[in-house]
Amino acid sequence: METRRQLKMARAIRDSVSRAISTKLSDPRITGLVSVTGVTISPDAKNATVSLSVFGADETASKLTFTAIRHAAGHIQAILGKDLPGRVCPHLSFELDTTMKKTLETLRLIDEAEQEYQASDEEETESDEDDTEA
Repeated sequence: METRRQLKMARAIRDSVSRAISTKLSDPRITGLVSVTGVTISPDAKNATVSLSVFGADETASKLTFTAIRHAAGHIQAILGKDLPGRVCPHLSFELDTTMKKTLETLRLIDEAEQEYQASDEEETESDEDDTEA
């Protein structure tokens, strides 16, 4: 269970990192949409894991974007140090959050199954009509 202090710090880190990625980084490898989906802080507040969701044109672009952000971790941490109140600035590590991609894939599969079901239902209806005419 995270303490109130950890939750408050996590919110501040999430906002600061998000702002830094969108406005302060000028790496051409960062393309597409990058979203900070969560921040987990260690109990001593010395380490923070930032979860990122990256949507690029394709998988390669997403990987390049994530690599560029990890490469800029020191710069992001320097910005964070200026933004955070207090003396403690946690060491940042980044992880890729694939929850949204998995959710979108699941929704795509559901839509696909629904279309197949509707197509087979229409075929049954047509064959029933043919049987009643004969």
